[in-house]
Amino acid sequence: QVQLVESGGGLVQAGGSLRLSCVASGRPFGSLVMGWFRQAPGKEREFVASISRSGATTFYADSVKGRFTISRDNAKNTVYLQMNSLKPEDTAVYYCAADSNYFGRAALVAYWGQGTQVTVSS
Repeated sequence: QVQLVESGGGLVQAGGSLRLSCVASGRPFGSLVMGWFRQAPGKEREFVASISRSGATTFYADSVKGRFTISRDNAKNTVYLQMNSLKPEDTAVYYCAADSNYFGRAALVAYWGQGTQVTVSS
């Protein structure tokens, strides 16, 4: 079993930045593909970004490319999501995700964090 704990959400003005963190425990961190999803009210949970076990490979949703950066520190069992140039449409609950294999949609993810709210005001 993997436990994921997110932090770093909050309220920010459009154009601002936030950094989300997610600490994992329960399995060797280097064995996990990590990522982030988000869910806005009334919408399905959508893929945001993922990162390979070593951190060498990353994937992004088109809507966040060039603005968000995912990274990981395997020594700290932590994955990050740096969010820049935030827009009101980025407002959502952001969830940390982990699995043994690559994932591009929520149905493929084995482990989830509890979520952290990000609100971007216009």
